[in-house]
Amino acid sequence: MLTGRKVTIRPILEEDLKQLWNYIYGTENPEWKKWDAPYFPLSFIEYEDFKKDFIKIPDNEPLPRMAIEVNGKLIGIVSYYWEHRESNWLEAGIVIYDPQYWNGGYGTDALSLWVEHLFASLPLVRVGITTWSGNKRMMRAAEKIGMQLEARLRKCRLYNGEYYDSIRMGILREEWEEQNRLIK
Repeated sequence: MLTGRKVTIRPILEEDLKQLWNYIYGTENPEWKKWDAPYFPLSFIEYEDFKKDFIKIPDNEPLPRMAIEVNGKLIGIVSYYWEHRESNWLEAGIVIYDPQYWNGGYGTDALSLWVEHLFASLPLVRVGITTWSGNKRMMRAAEKIGMQLEARLRKCRLYNGEYYDSIRMGILREEWEEQNRLIK
């Protein structure tokens, strides 16, 4: 369990699964999906299939997803995936499903805890995120924790008839350690 100023990140428990499934699939066109890669359609999954797949634990690696909670309330998840495992190229992710917790620093706190955890748990040189230019909150959270814009692929994400840029941001281990040393 990791505790920050506003959130706690913890393993996802079986009793969390129904709430997570409801956040993701319980509403047609959920609000969070308008910000989390909305150009990829959300494909409905039955609860039993979701349940089987969601808590898979990888061998010899940290959990690929963890819950974000505030005062005991599940509000979202953090995650990671391997872009290229052989070179330790990892991308982190965060989704806060409950809009009540947007714009309050909860995402920034969760992302900071998650990046710290990933650097502490894996032999990474860099942690990055991939988002799109329509998600200003995600770009701002990444910027606040010290990530830099590394790539802007122009007009390659089509959403609601408008083209947006694909955004890659990241931070190197030495940058992360230096900024955290300066804070302490």
